[in-house]
Amino acid sequence: MILHLVRHGQSTWNLERRLQGQRMDVPLTALGLRQAEAAARVLDGVPLTGVVASDQLRAVQTAEVIAARHGAPLRTSALLREQALGSLEGMSYDDLTEEPVPDGLHISEVRWGGGESVAEVHGRLSAFVAELRSGHSHDEHLAVVSHGDTLRILLAVLAGRGHRDVAWVEFANGQVVSVPTG
Repeated sequence: MILHLVRHGQSTWNLERRLQGQRMDVPLTALGLRQAEAAARVLDGVPLTGVVASDQLRAVQTAEVIAARHGAPLRTSALLREQALGSLEGMSYDDLTEEPVPDGLHISEVRWGGGESVAEVHGRLSAFVAELRSGHSHDEHLAVVSHGDTLRILLAVLAGRGHRDVAWVEFANGQVVSVPTG
């Protein structure tokens, strides 16, 4: 199976430089819609059998554009949500302050702002991959529309790496990365 990972287009909170986390109602900007259209065009020629998206509005809006262009069915999954950031959600990037990692924990095991740790997100994405592998054939092409941090962690899961070994590569809004699931 080939997964075509797509980060949602620019949202209003991306533009405002605010932490979104699991806020459900943050929409795309006009640029974000154009980025969704560009992502859909990148996938032209790919025989998409489906689109699976986070159930958060910015991902759903992006996925709807892709699904419509390719005539592919769309479903949502809460397993693809962005990392919950608790009390940090809605804060400006400029208002964040550095905090030490508590003794005895790896940075990926800290629940910043009382939200989810990277380890917890890794666990739910492992469940998502297991669900995909049990319900789809090896020759399918699926678009997976989600969020930057979630997609970075998903890449680690697909590569068989643990939560402490997530590569923090940049995922631009509307970027498409195609990955065989092995």
